Amino acid sequence: MSAVRRVMALASTTLPTKSGLSLWCPSSPSLARRFPARFSPIGSRIASRSLVTASFANENREFVIVGGGNAAGYAARTFVENGMADGRLCIVTKEAYAPYERPALTKAYLFPPEKKPARLPGFHTCVGGGGERQTPDWYKEKGIEVIYEDPVAGADFEKQTLTTDAGKQLKYGSLIIATGCTASRFPDKIGGHLPGVHYIREVADADSLIASLGKAKKIVIVGGGYIGMEVAAAAVAWNLDTTIVFPEDQLLQRLFTPSLAQKYEELYRQNGVKFVKGASINNLEAGSDGRVSAVKLADGSTIEADTVVIGIGAKPAIGPFETLAMNKSIGGIQVDGLFRTSTPGIFAIGDVAAFPLKIYDRMTRVEHVDHARRSAQHCVKSLLTAHTDTYDYLPYFYSRVFEYEGSPRKVWWQFFGDNVGETVEVGNFDPKIATFWIESGRLKGVLVESGSPEEFQLLPKLARSQPLVDKAKLASASSVEEALEIAQAALQS
Repeated sequence: MSAVRRVMALASTTLPTKSGLSLWCPSSPSLARRFPARFSPIGSRIASRSLVTASFANENREFVIVGGGNAAGYAARTFVENGMADGRLCIVTKEAYAPYERPALTKAYLFPPEKKPARLPGFHTCVGGGGERQTPDWYKEKGIEVIYEDPVAGADFEKQTLTTDAGKQLKYGSLIIATGCTASRFPDKIGGHLPGVHYIREVADADSLIASLGKAKKIVIVGGGYIGMEVAAAAVAWNLDTTIVFPEDQLLQRLFTPSLAQKYEELYRQNGVKFVKGASINNLEAGSDGRVSAVKLADGSTIEADTVVIGIGAKPAIGPFETLAMNKSIGGIQVDGLFRTSTPGIFAIGDVAAFPLKIYDRMTRVEHVDHARRSAQHCVKSLLTAHTDTYDYLPYFYSRVFEYEGSPRKVWWQFFGDNVGETVEVGNFDPKIATFWIESGRLKGVLVESGSPEEFQLLPKLARSQPLVDKAKLASASSVEEALEIAQAALQS
């Protein structure tokens, strides 16, 4: 197996493992460190606003969030809701933009100009979760200091001090790490750095890809996961010769059943997308102009391409926080059910956090916008109030593709729960389909494609309750609607 194939295979495997880990619980001295002596965490929201200012006269900040993604934006909103933002909160981000809803970058952001693409400020947080749009002016109005384009380069946990790339010193009372992930890259020696090769994680990445799409004729997308599927669907809107290459036998192997993947693959083929499955990539080749010109496979064959998108997964952006306790089996910074690390006063949320998944009694790390939002809110509530409930997250994933104007069919599926056990598939995909995962007679997970709002609202109830279901009765359902009625009846039995 080539090095690239190993990287692609590892990136597509995210099944968490059970682990008996001891979680840190704070003692009274550590609480003093979590909450600086100059304010009371529970009653401080009624403190006189004259005691706080929107700017800082020195390097001291009571709360610092490192990272500028979804988690940072939702954390900021929660600070505001608790009256603890004005003059107390600082966000440090490497990007030039205020926190935004990152999923848009591989969906509507990539639509061609005539198909009404998404653009900032349209998808700043927290519009994705139904909240107020938090533009840069919003942060100013709320008295939140945002340091743009100056990432944290160093950290001294004993002195509770951060140092940015530009040399800025920031002292914190409580630190929230929300650095997310970085895209996994191909090594430079096999062409991973060539002009025309793209990775998508930030607005700048998406802007660069759009510039290429406007000139492209043949695009190759490496990876058959979320990014691969979403970018390929967008490429169809640009009328490009589109090929997806991946090492697995099917699309989205970590979630889709073989039958479900086959149906999605057929949909993509109907839209002109080609697949090269079970493939190992040897290198990316450059043309006479120095830009990428082809993808060379391990079997010696080549696929012509003037644009290549690498979507082979991501890894936690640990950066200067690597000396904190890490979870070596699943990656990320180890936290407890309140998102506390083992170092008092330091928290980690979103993609970078390895946390206890209470509902399934195992440790996990989730790279998804829903978890970024919820973990941020839970962490800040726990930090500022007497809220001590353990985070109880229900895994949720979704995708939306072919949603641009003129598309013959817009696709939106949602999944809740755990994809373990046997499966029952109901429906013929057009117009809709449902897949149920059943283990020991209990419904553990459910995916519905093209469901109604009411059907989508039912899914988390089913996945969290895990009712006993009659597998044979479910399999005999004549439609998705009937199958969901059977599952809903099981909730009440």
